[in-house]
Amino acid sequence: MQTHDADIFISGGGIAGQVAAAVFAARGFSVVLADPVPPVTEADLDGSDLRSTAFLRPARDLFEACGLWPLLEPHSKPLDSLAVIDTTGWPPVVRDRRTFVASDMGDEPFGWNLMNWVVRRELWGYLQDAPGVTALYGTGFKTIVQRTGEAIIGLDNGDRVRTRLAIAADGKFSPLREAAGIEVATTRYGQKSLAFTVTHELPHDNISTEIYNEGGPFTIVPLPDIGGKPASAIVWMNFGPRAVELMEMEVPAFEEVMFIRSTGLLGWMHLEGRRSIWPIITQTAKRLTEGRVAVVAEAAHALPPIGAQGLNTSLNDIIALLDAAGKSPGDPGTPAALAAYEAARKPDIAARARVIDAFNRVARSGDAAVQALRLAGLKAVHDISPVRKGVMRAGLGPR
Repeated sequence: MQTHDADIFISGGGIAGQVAAAVFAARGFSVVLADPVPPVTEADLDGSDLRSTAFLRPARDLFEACGLWPLLEPHSKPLDSLAVIDTTGWPPVVRDRRTFVASDMGDEPFGWNLMNWVVRRELWGYLQDAPGVTALYGTGFKTIVQRTGEAIIGLDNGDRVRTRLAIAADGKFSPLREAAGIEVATTRYGQKSLAFTVTHELPHDNISTEIYNEGGPFTIVPLPDIGGKPASAIVWMNFGPRAVELMEMEVPAFEEVMFIRSTGLLGWMHLEGRRSIWPIITQTAKRLTEGRVAVVAEAAHALPPIGAQGLNTSLNDIIALLDAAGKSPGDPGTPAALAAYEAARKPDIAARARVIDAFNRVARSGDAAVQALRLAGLKAVHDISPVRKGVMRAGLGPR
């Protein structure tokens, strides 16, 4: 049995946990990260995360601050515009299209899209040599004992970690959050989303597109070319039974349905690699701290994949926690530091969860009256300039 001493303990080696380890170490804190499962860093291996993330400007700034951005930028595709297309019926009939342009908000793109498995690979490589980081992949959290001045973490290999601050970044079913006694509220929608990559005939022109119909949006997010062909990441939300049917469909039939659902926007789409399927829920932790434990990312909130809010909201947690801990560098887990973190993040998380919950209920509906409301809302948000800019600012994250 070995005892590790660290300023920060992080349970969870997904993207949020890895980023937290990198940025806290870059600020001079010593970090121990533990995850029972080594990261999957190739697209064709079981367990690979085939989703993509449009990292918004605050996330890019966080990556730049700790030296991660030069590793990630070459694999990214800038997002210059967001198009929203409203359709009804089957085959879908386009009723309206509105485009939100990044130039309304300055000279930079809204964000940069990267495949999640690529981000995990680059972060994993970075952490191997990052000073101040001990990464224990294949080792998971087991127990916690909280004391006034420290927390003692028990790992499943028998090791212990003595730490000032324990961060739960270990997912929706976070064992560290549960051990700290923090409850969650969960809303289920009966939806699932498919995530996969496609190549297509027509260029995407760095435009991310959400196509609304019934069951949820069909979202097309630009990627760098694959084999010299334009490529995009797709997130396709549906009611559960339909999503399972699509997941199991033979590729030719799947591509035909996909072409129809996309309204042929980018021409014929060819499936590249595997499909993955994910349940859609809203889940929020009732508290973000307990003793010397701070809860971040999907341990704190899981949101439907709409408007690039999921992982970006997670990184906003890390930004706020880093800021709060940085004001107490000798002890990042003080009650004052964790109270500041909760005050900074809880209202924003609650507001985003409410808005996305309401929007998802409208977006998935096949009811004609609700779809008419959706169309009217799209026009109002886009066509009134102060409203449009306010929505875009809110989407980028808290100021």
